Amino acid sequence: MPNFRDEAPTKTWSARLPAALLTLALTLTACATSTGQPREDGRLLVLTTFTVIADMARNVADGRVEVASLTRPGAEIHGYEPTPEDLVRGQGADLILENGLGLEAWFAQFTEDVQAPTAVLTEGIETIPISSGGYEGEPNPHAWMSPDNAHVYVDNIRDALTELDPGGEDVYARAAEDYKARISEVDDYLETELAEVPEGSRALVTCEGAFSYLARDAGLTEMYLWPVNAESQSTPQQTVAVTEFVREHRVPAVFCESTVNDSVQRSVARETGARMGQTLYVDSLSEEDGPVPTYLDLLRHDAEAVVSGLKEGAT
Repeated sequence: MPNFRDEAPTKTWSARLPAALLTLALTLTACATSTGQPREDGRLLVLTTFTVIADMARNVADGRVEVASLTRPGAEIHGYEPTPEDLVRGQGADLILENGLGLEAWFAQFTEDVQAPTAVLTEGIETIPISSGGYEGEPNPHAWMSPDNAHVYVDNIRDALTELDPGGEDVYARAAEDYKARISEVDDYLETELAEVPEGSRALVTCEGAFSYLARDAGLTEMYLWPVNAESQSTPQQTVAVTEFVREHRVPAVFCESTVNDSVQRSVARETGARMGQTLYVDSLSEEDGPVPTYLDLLRHDAEAVVSGLKEGAT
């Protein structure tokens, strides 16, 4: 599994905590609800590593279990630093859901200090390798950006919840099928709308290479400034390559993600005459009053932004 941190830590997460914080965390942990026991409202607790899969899990759970994300809305998942509070929450969890494919570089150390079972939601995904940079050849972890792959996530969540709570099998199965039908609507929208974009303009140029799976689904050529946000710095060579690609293929619009600085991409737009498209969302949902409070909102927003940028810029 690739590690998107610059260096592999040499100590467990709890060993790196300041002594006072560690004492507080362990004291609170001793008071936390033990794994496998329902909360006061009778529900089990399922933790996820980030907000996108938390929302997926809530849709499949249909209220039967409590679902919470370790990371907050707007957080950058690759380089997340767990807190003492996270350890307490982990100790009280009955199940933890992770993306896998090296996305959560911190997760292996986090689970050294918790007892809850974990489930990897990318099991069964046909991965796409990262094509450049220090992680070239490793699987691209952003598989949830594909509506097709999202069905695999939902099935894996359904199975994990059913194993945790067999009595809820019918609830999880029904909710999963309903949710997959709504996800498929986004896929249908992309296919229909992108058919109207001239073939030569069907390219998705972004800051992070997080859209390989979406580009594959939609028949778009992918180009990006850096492969993963852990690097989050475009080299002069990559900037030149992207600029030349946009100019040569007359790409009508370029995009950047909400969790990174878009200044380099804006310079590409100025150099080439391309439009700067709407901000895309990948690694995190927004707050409830923001533009993408749910995973379906994220998929719809990004699909509509890409379609709008490519269709309007190509006219």
